[in-house]
Amino acid sequence: MQTAVLPQPTPDPTLNVAIDTINKKKQALVFVNTKRSAEKTAEELSKRIKTSDPALKEISEKVLKALPRPTAQCERLARCVKKGVAFHHAGLTHKQKELVEENFKLKVIKVICATPTLAMGVDLPAFRSIIRDLRRFGHRGMQFIPVLEYLQMAGRAGRPKFDSWGEAICIAKSEGEKDKIKEMYIEGEPEDIYSKLAVEPVLRTYLLSLVASGFVCTEKQVFDFFKRTFWAYQFEDFSKIEAIIERMLHLLEQWRFIKGSKQEDSDFVSANQIRDGRYRATVLGKRVAELYIDPLTAHNMIEALERAGSSRSINEFSYLHMICYTLEMRPLLSVRTKEWDDIQERLIQYETYFIEPEPSMYEPEYDDFVKAVKTTFMFMDWIDEKDEEFILEHYSARPGELRIKLSIADWLLYAADELCRILNLKAQIREIRKLRLRVKAGAREELLPLLRLEGIGRVRARKLFNNKIRAIKDVKEARLPTLTQLLGSKTALKVKEQVDETVKPVKKGKRKGQVSLKKF
Repeated sequence: MQTAVLPQPTPDPTLNVAIDTINKKKQALVFVNTKRSAEKTAEELSKRIKTSDPALKEISEKVLKALPRPTAQCERLARCVKKGVAFHHAGLTHKQKELVEENFKLKVIKVICATPTLAMGVDLPAFRSIIRDLRRFGHRGMQFIPVLEYLQMAGRAGRPKFDSWGEAICIAKSEGEKDKIKEMYIEGEPEDIYSKLAVEPVLRTYLLSLVASGFVCTEKQVFDFFKRTFWAYQFEDFSKIEAIIERMLHLLEQWRFIKGSKQEDSDFVSANQIRDGRYRATVLGKRVAELYIDPLTAHNMIEALERAGSSRSINEFSYLHMICYTLEMRPLLSVRTKEWDDIQERLIQYETYFIEPEPSMYEPEYDDFVKAVKTTFMFMDWIDEKDEEFILEHYSARPGELRIKLSIADWLLYAADELCRILNLKAQIREIRKLRLRVKAGAREELLPLLRLEGIGRVRARKLFNNKIRAIKDVKEARLPTLTQLLGSKTALKVKEQVDETVKPVKKGKRKGQVSLKKF
């Protein structure tokens, strides 16, 4: 085994290896186990790098402008990028991730400190893959990560077409840990992989899709299809799989997503149909399959929406909690011990607005219910026009994580809208559509008329509203200088054009009629 001695300008071996990589004019990926560690490591490294590359300064400014109002995280990333270092995790916005990844590929950014998600599905090769953390906190405390995950991270080093060779370096904290790493990861075998079809939400979704698409029409065809899957190969005892599938088919029938031959409207059912156990998707089931949501989610949403129709105490909280209590919205925001009492108090205040049944606090589902409540409060603050910095400070949800949640919320609200349309729940459609617009924009209901205008987000809409421009009619009547003062000249002109008002420049010195932009 070859031994190399690296310079040690700092007490931290991870930083020393990263600095050595930069000194060699190479690039490195540093893998750590948490978002906070990724940010801290990048910050510590950036403090020790001396560079004033104009290209990095330009990228830094773009990172800062990724959000209308930069958060503390944006500022932190921008400072790091100025030094050719970045951090990368799920909390970054899509634009920030794009900037970091593209400029790493262009070799402008030299080091990325990241969580292991970067190793999954993102093609970012580097000369060195520095794996600082091989343990991660789980249900049983700190545990070693799987060998497959290690191989994903190590495999980023020395990729063909980029480097003729590379180095994957694990940071060991002791001689004992060094031996353990060597035995477990370098000389160890990767774990077996298992079919995801064994997970019930996945099986439910694909089973409904198979029937809805007409790919399978009989029970026999369903069984024949699953016999050829990796799941059946691993499970071996197909009779148990048949029992699971039969139970799923029964549930889908019970939820009105598919119809079996015995449920046909016709009085006569042939012997072949009974023997074959034919299935077809209902209109509702076909739409659920197209929406690509878990059938259980759809079923729970339908029940909640029907309850909403018979309840007088319904508002945006009701629908937001409905979508937060779905499997698709997970992982939900965790509730800290110090937050528990506050959440309980607010839960009592909103008790009459729930359209999802509240489990007993002694049931295992109660924890998820409370987490869904906290996640709902985050959305409530968002549509109350709280900004990303507020969300980060009060809910520990970084901008990128917030955007992911908002995207899921939009998808689920659209699904709820579609379910209401099919079930003819007209009263709920209007409220859900308004809420969907509010979630997209992060705005109160009073701003919705203004948000219809292209180029007008919640910040500009609020400026207009506070200046008594509150509807399209008001925009038409507003003078161009007033709009320009509030929105800027380009946006003001675009807004005027959208309300079918042609703005003509006037001759210099002319005061009557529309004022020229040159006047202010």
